[in-house]
Amino acid sequence: MAIPSFVDRVTVQVAAGRGGNGCASVHREKFKPLGGPDGGNGGDGGSVILRVDPDVTTLVDYHRSSHRTATNGAQGKGDHQAGSNGADVVLAVPDGTVISSANGEVLADLVGPGAEFIAAQGGKGGLGNAALASNTRRAPGFALLGEDGEERTLVLELKVVADVGLVGFPSAGKSSLIAAISRARPKIADYPFTTLIPNLGVVVAGDTTFTVADVPGLIEGASEGRGLGHDFLRHVERCAALVHVIDCATYEPGRDPLSDLDTIEAELTAHGGLEDRPRLVALNKIDVPDAREIAEMVQAELTGRGYRVFPISTASHEGLEALKFAMADIVVRRRAEAEKPDNTRIVIRPQVQGGPEFKVKKLPDEGGWLVQGQKPERWVKQTDFANAEATGYLADRLNRLGVEEELLKLGARPGDAVVIGDGPNAIVFDFAPDVQAGAEILARRGEDHRLEEVRPAEQRRRAKDSEYHAFREGDRSEDWSEYGHGWAVDEVDLSPAEAKRAAEAAAKQARKEAREQAAAEELDQNG
Repeated sequence: MAIPSFVDRVTVQVAAGRGGNGCASVHREKFKPLGGPDGGNGGDGGSVILRVDPDVTTLVDYHRSSHRTATNGAQGKGDHQAGSNGADVVLAVPDGTVISSANGEVLADLVGPGAEFIAAQGGKGGLGNAALASNTRRAPGFALLGEDGEERTLVLELKVVADVGLVGFPSAGKSSLIAAISRARPKIADYPFTTLIPNLGVVVAGDTTFTVADVPGLIEGASEGRGLGHDFLRHVERCAALVHVIDCATYEPGRDPLSDLDTIEAELTAHGGLEDRPRLVALNKIDVPDAREIAEMVQAELTGRGYRVFPISTASHEGLEALKFAMADIVVRRRAEAEKPDNTRIVIRPQVQGGPEFKVKKLPDEGGWLVQGQKPERWVKQTDFANAEATGYLADRLNRLGVEEELLKLGARPGDAVVIGDGPNAIVFDFAPDVQAGAEILARRGEDHRLEEVRPAEQRRRAKDSEYHAFREGDRSEDWSEYGHGWAVDEVDLSPAEAKRAAEAAAKQARKEAREQAAAEELDQNG
């Protein structure tokens, strides 16, 4: 399938780079046994940036390749070496590109050379343990993970930036008019829909220089999808004025200058947003004798409707100078109106600082509690849950933020499930309030006894497991819990997942009992 040379609407999928992980390292050097933490921070991921380039006139590059990805940030290293940042990816787009989300929300309208929009922000790099050290946590044994970069699906839509737009039926002479008044050389032929893409030309009239664009031939029903014009009507939205180019030499039955004008105006009205644009009417092809007579017949009618009418011939250049200066007058007036200073009094009101940084809501059907907020969700993504000390640091941060206090205020009970975040990356915890965390834990670095405590939720699970095993061993007490009530003997075999959880619970209980026994023996010896 052939790829077109002009593309004015594409869908692009962009993905920013992930931030590098921080490094957990301790300085080691002879005669410096307490060198301290020296893990560097991870580098930031690269961003995807859209930037206007005057030399780019089409979006065809993104039609061929619609996936663009930035590079990831490098991981931090020891000896305070920070990871390098990922390289940004800069995508060149034409002047007048409108960027929208997949659901149609307009995110940016890029007009002017150098205008840019960050389409996907790179993820922040994680902090190393050197940056996490404090007076109470002298040598952190963990670092923070890098954040994921943004991923987006964007719709890029080109709206040509021109001062004057030419509209009319196919073969009305729009391309010939641009070729006659500028140095543009569009394809010209005597058949409908010769022009397949909008053409731009630069016109000079006295001291005024402006651009003119034509819209590929409009027909009745173009705004509803007929013909080619429905794909390019958007290109006249930025024009300061519209020029109706009317073919006075057409031999098609049922067509005349007045009906052609009414049809095109109906399509512009259906498209919408062009009601305030000044209109000029160019009666073309008056070099043909019959066409000149038709132009003279309808000129009075069009003038009575309020239009400025210009009989022209793109072949003999008759009337083109008057049309050029009329277009220049409109452009000058519109530019002067746009440059008028806005005298509206601007009132700047200070924004309320602080405010809720998270929100908590009850999940239905005893599903626990949901915590949402930018900070808690970011902190969860930065935490390495394989490291017990990192998990304790997360608990400290959430407690300082006030999450525990808010849960207690709303009626959360110990052992309730607490979900942080929404979606597939959500993390579920058992609520355990009033637990000392962080530097106040007297344990070896890298250990956190809170993770080995038997939480209320786990106690309830163990009670159910006890009922389950009692049922299997033949104990048929009258007061069965709903956990095992009504089971048949052949329905209670342990699944692999249940067996694994039971083994882990038993091992954890054994470690706790061994630790308690060792502590008791040590007390007896010292006593």
